Amino acid sequence: MVKKLGILTSGGDCAGLNAVLRAATHRAHNLGWQVIGIRNGTMGFLKKPYETVDLKPSTLEAGLLRLGGTILGTTNHGNPFAFPMPDGTQKDRSHEIIEAFRALGLDALIGVGGDGSHAILRQLAQQGNIPYVAIPKTIDNDVGATEFSIGFSTAVDVATEALDRLQPTAASHDRVMVLEVMGRDAGHIALAAGIAGGADIILIPEISYSLSGIKRKIQKVAENGRNFSLVVVAEAVKSESGKPITIYDPTGRIRYGGIGHYLADRITEETGAESRFMVLGHVQRGGQPGAFDRLLATAYGVKAVDLVDSGKFDRMVIWRNRNVIDVSIEEAISHYHSVDPKDALVKTAQGLGVYIGDHF
Repeated sequence: MVKKLGILTSGGDCAGLNAVLRAATHRAHNLGWQVIGIRNGTMGFLKKPYETVDLKPSTLEAGLLRLGGTILGTTNHGNPFAFPMPDGTQKDRSHEIIEAFRALGLDALIGVGGDGSHAILRQLAQQGNIPYVAIPKTIDNDVGATEFSIGFSTAVDVATEALDRLQPTAASHDRVMVLEVMGRDAGHIALAAGIAGGADIILIPEISYSLSGIKRKIQKVAENGRNFSLVVVAEAVKSESGKPITIYDPTGRIRYGGIGHYLADRITEETGAESRFMVLGHVQRGGQPGAFDRLLATAYGVKAVDLVDSGKFDRMVIWRNRNVIDVSIEEAISHYHSVDPKDALVKTAQGLGVYIGDHF
């Protein structure tokens, strides 16, 4: 009998997810597996009838490499161990997912997600004895064991392009431009894009800053004869006093938002310079994947299926030392990969004279 492999995407979307699905499907069919896509993460297991799609190489051709988002859909809500119910209560629905896995006749499962998604999926796999392999994706690049997660490279490309476009208008109007980028609690996007885009100031949550330090840098730029400055700030950066800058969304949940606006106002107050801010937001998640994300996603998809076919489970595929290898999921998500103040890119920014904080 042909073995059945389930695959799903979970958590926030990013560029490169469809490249994973394409690669995994082609590799699996070459090895004699049938591939079943689960729609909208684990939510597809909770619907009746189950929301699935038969993935075939003939329908997942090269054009899919260029498509952003995920053709399976995804969700970052609805933890099956504490699933929100209409009456406001929470219910453990994990057994329903395990039952659905069995009912669909699946022999293994591949999940594409971040550390939170994989923690949940691994718990489900252990509880239900589900053979599971993990693939890391997140624009934040904060999964501990891997050097690169799917989606990060394209997010950096988008943020860098935004700086490229802000620079001429900043120069035209003698302004300080503040670009707020995503990254959750890690500053990888801000740091990489700030260097690539020629920012004068890069602020990340891992390194403290001061308004006086920002003022000195802007004044120095002006003294050197340039009439504008570029600032990149990660969304999780706090105010100078250490207060998180957050907003409430329409559902009542708190999320990051507003640090760019806050800094633009403070810069104008401190320096007298005309300042503007831009929040890049979900633009970083969408659009065509860059070449590296396509390559990374394809390599991860093939490697994950090879692990399944060889019976090697509870593993995550990762990129390390220019090679795709696998480690235990527990190791992969056991620590958070934030920016190390001694990171090579931090030293690079310092070497360029970029203001990145006061503690150096």
